[in-house]
Amino acid sequence: MIVHDILNCITEIAPLRWQEHYDNAGIQVGDLNAEVHRALVCLDITEAVVEEAIDKRCDLIVSHHPLIFHGLKHLTPETYIERAVAMALKHDIAMISMHTNLDNSYLGVSRVLAEKIGLTHLQLLQPSADEPEHCGAGMLGEFKTPMKELDFLRLVSNTLGSPCLRHSTLTGRKVAKVALCGGSGTPFMADALRQRADAYLTADIKYHDFFIPENRLLLVDGGHFETEQFTKELIKGIIQKKFPTFAAEIAETNTNAVHYFCK
Repeated sequence: MIVHDILNCITEIAPLRWQEHYDNAGIQVGDLNAEVHRALVCLDITEAVVEEAIDKRCDLIVSHHPLIFHGLKHLTPETYIERAVAMALKHDIAMISMHTNLDNSYLGVSRVLAEKIGLTHLQLLQPSADEPEHCGAGMLGEFKTPMKELDFLRLVSNTLGSPCLRHSTLTGRKVAKVALCGGSGTPFMADALRQRADAYLTADIKYHDFFIPENRLLLVDGGHFETEQFTKELIKGIIQKKFPTFAAEIAETNTNAVHYFCK
């Protein structure tokens, strides 16, 4: 197996052409033609993740978020990014990242989140103009049985393992249709409102954005890491479906940079 084989099996459902213009999905470190035997799958690449890969004798790391997002001008011990790259190079560990191309796939990040909270009749929230059936932002779905807003918040909290959720004012209506976007999805709130969703679940919502719904839907911030955490399972599943005998495992290292203090 070579790095290019693993890259190709993921881009079959999330082509690199679907990534946003600012992104850096694809090969991060290493040679696409290098032979690999074991992959460590993670959301973020940190020094601790590279150390875990070394300990587990993984010669490939597959992440959702790219380690190298902006160009590197030097390779020194100055930042965690440079240190992680240097460590990977020293131990012949390749890195590939599947970011907004996987966000924008119908079979990607938002779909797996929607399935985790139990939504059905799934469709893209904002389909792309060129490939509307396969590519676009967010997901829209329905619950088989509508639920009270507080029950919806409990469901989200329990599913995400989040100790607390930020949300807009309760509307007093039941939640049946839900729009969501794993990660930073505030730009797609207008689509959720246009689709008359009862709730919109995403992350990284700014204070003033909570005023926008004006009682038309329940806006919920589930956390960036929390709403994208199932991407690790998704990537591992894609790899093992294509290559059942290839060793791929989810990193045990917790890379969530946000910590909560609950009174």
